[in-house]
Amino acid sequence: MSVTADQVRDKLRECYDPEIPCNILDLGLVYDVKVAGNRVEVVMTLTTPSCPLAQQITGKVRQKLLELPEISVVDVRLAFDPLWTPSMISEEGRRQLQMR
Repeated sequence: MSVTADQVRDKLRECYDPEIPCNILDLGLVYDVKVAGNRVEVVMTLTTPSCPLAQQITGKVRQKLLELPEISVVDVRLAFDPLWTPSMISEEGRRQLQMR
C-alpha cells in the first residue's frame, strides 16, 4: 500500500519551526508534496531565506517522513519564490498562535 500526499502532510504536522510554536504545514511553509512509490518530494520555504535553523528544520522533515514505513527516499527542496509571509498561515495556525 502506498503512502498518500495527505498522509505525508499529516506527518509534516509533527515538524515545527523551533522558534515558532506552530507546525510547518499550518505555518504555510510547505508549498508542495509529491509521492511516487517509496519516494517523497517536499518543496518548502522558511520564514526567512537567512534562517539559521534551515538544516535543523529540513533534517526534521526528512527524519519524520522516513518514519513512514513505505518511504525510503525523501527529497526536501527549499524555495523562496514566493517569499513566505504571515498571510500564508492557515486558520488552524492562527488559532495555535492566537492570531486574529
